[in-house]
Amino acid sequence: MSMSLREQLLAAGLGTKKQAKQAKQAEHEERRAARNKAAEEERKAAAARAQAEKAARDAELNRQRQVAAERKERAAQIKQLIEEHRLPKLETDDYFNFIDRGKVRRIAVDAALRERLMKHDLMIARFEGRYDIVPAEIAARIRERDERAVVRYDAQEAKVDENDPYKDFVVPDDLRW
Repeated sequence: MSMSLREQLLAAGLGTKKQAKQAKQAEHEERRAARNKAAEEERKAAAARAQAEKAARDAELNRQRQVAAERKERAAQIKQLIEEHRLPKLETDDYFNFIDRGKVRRIAVDAALRERLMKHDLMIARFEGRYDIVPAEIAARIRERDERAVVRYDAQEAKVDENDPYKDFVVPDDLRW
């Protein structure tokens, strides 16, 4: 078998065992230092990645909190506008029917309110499951904050079928039974 270079140098008398041991220790220290340096660089890189991820997560959480705060502020503004400018509720058996979110809803009105609603002088505002009548100017301000808070109830002209036998008979919007 062949001997290592170190063993060959010792056999030739070009070095001592003490020098060989010191060289071996120095080589071992260099390898360990290189491993430690690589591990330290890896730890620093991992720490930097973790810190960047935490900063991104914190920024996203702050953005979400800010959006929630803005939404809450807009809701408070809408509530204040409705409470300050809504018309008083009427106790009557006459109702104005309108469609909201696919369901027919109704609100108590008298003849004057019905006429103003049909002319869009007054609008219906929705907040926290309640429907209130507010002036059109206030409804425009509410719509700026949340489009869905103002109910759309435009009277749509239905397309008349030419074969419909009742096409000449108009059904009034305020039909009462």
